[in-house]
Amino acid sequence: MASNFAASMKDIYISKSDEDLVSLLINEDSLALETLFNRYYPTLCKFTSIYIRDYSKAEELIADLFMKLWDKRSDLQITSIKKYLFASAKNLSFNEIQRVKLNTLSLNDYEDSLNFPDPYLNPHDLLASHESHTEIIGLINLLPERQREVLLMSRLDLLEKNMISEILGISVRTVETLLYQAVKNFRHLAADRSAI
Repeated sequence: MASNFAASMKDIYISKSDEDLVSLLINEDSLALETLFNRYYPTLCKFTSIYIRDYSKAEELIADLFMKLWDKRSDLQITSIKKYLFASAKNLSFNEIQRVKLNTLSLNDYEDSLNFPDPYLNPHDLLASHESHTEIIGLINLLPERQREVLLMSRLDLLEKNMISEILGISVRTVETLLYQAVKNFRHLAADRSAI
């Protein structure tokens, strides 16, 4: 009897809209989280694995994303859970790519690049170029989360403002404001670094 009741509840939840499930989630309904998880987990794993090229790591990142969603449920102010999940998955992917790049960096990488040197770059320039890239990513990571998301989507992914607006569920004007603030703050951080 109890298992029939649980099965019928799951059927009811499956038919609910994303908006209804988010409302239930905010009110600490774990079945709403489970339903969202079942609805989006496989697609988000495939989406994330496109970026990081490691399906098992993608599964881990997406599972963590849903755990964070549960942890932050009382603070959620999401207009579209689908856009939120995909934007978060993309950001997690980029963070993972950066983490892997920084962890695997070694002198062997530089030795390999020296075997096929760029005729315009000497070894010192190659090293300086990599250090600059690492420093730029480090500065971007210091930006507030929303500014960082918009800046990366605009400059790294080359997404149009209206697409960023749609993914994040915010107005185009807000995207423009966040982008302006991100560039301004980035320049300020870069100027502070160069003064050191």
